[in-house]
Amino acid sequence: MNKLDAAIELFDAYNKQDPRTFVYEGSSYPQEYFFAIKLHDWVLKLDTDASEELRLASRSQHIGRWEIPRDSYPEGREPYLKWRKNLALHHAHIASALMQEAGYGDEQIDRVKQIVLKQRIKVDAEVQTIENALCLVFLEFQYEEFCKKHAHDPDKIVNILRKSLLKMDAHGHSFALNLPYSDNGLELIKAALLKM
Repeated sequence: MNKLDAAIELFDAYNKQDPRTFVYEGSSYPQEYFFAIKLHDWVLKLDTDASEELRLASRSQHIGRWEIPRDSYPEGREPYLKWRKNLALHHAHIASALMQEAGYGDEQIDRVKQIVLKQRIKVDAEVQTIENALCLVFLEFQYEEFCKKHAHDPDKIVNILRKSLLKMDAHGHSFALNLPYSDNGLELIKAALLKM
């Protein structure tokens, strides 16, 4: 087995420990394992020549996410941002340790950490690809459910969509606009685009 396959196997085994489940087309999956595979798939659609480091980052972007739940931090914007930052460092730490176990050296590990931590977004093309892919995973697999949950507050949905779309670039938008949405879901996306 080569290093890439060994690392992906380690990442997947780790994410299969997620006690949360995600149901898709009648089957249940450990949630982070499912989303890691879908993020990896989207990265390969967005960049058919994705580097080894980008592929590794996509498969470990949110590794172990369940280990630091949102409710372990107080409510409010500042605690939320602190949680996001600490979570990203947690992902980078686990990915680094597992890559080392798979036989990778410091240079490639450091590059994967840069992508996982989303350093130099809008400047680093690979970081931008990850951001596009993350937004596309949300739009494809979580958006419609999110709309139902917050149907009482369409302004909140439009605001979150606007923020997500702003993180993407034109390449990401071209894929986002071609996903299948409900009529209501599509109207909210159009409303978000008008506010950009």
